[in-house]
Amino acid sequence: MVHPLVVTALKTTTLLFGGLVTFFAFRAYRRTHARPLGLLALGFAIVTLGSLLAGVVDLVSAFDTQTALVVESALTATGFGVIAYSLYARD
Repeated sequence: MVHPLVVTALKTTTLLFGGLVTFFAFRAYRRTHARPLGLLALGFAIVTLGSLLAGVVDLVSAFDTQTALVVESALTATGFGVIAYSLYARD
């Protein structure tokens, strides 16, 4: 079994880096008003949120680890779908 502090440290690192990437993508969107950059920022925000929520569900809530995995996987798939779409979207 993995120690909860290891999970917390990794989820915190993911939140910090994911938040940073999201921030820079959103800042680029605000500067250029390019719709694909807005979608890129949204996609990274969803992926980052998925990791955060999975950590909360796993460590704090009454749900089991499998539920946390489903939450993270669903949001990660959705976020990467938005990111992929952003690469093909036009202004």
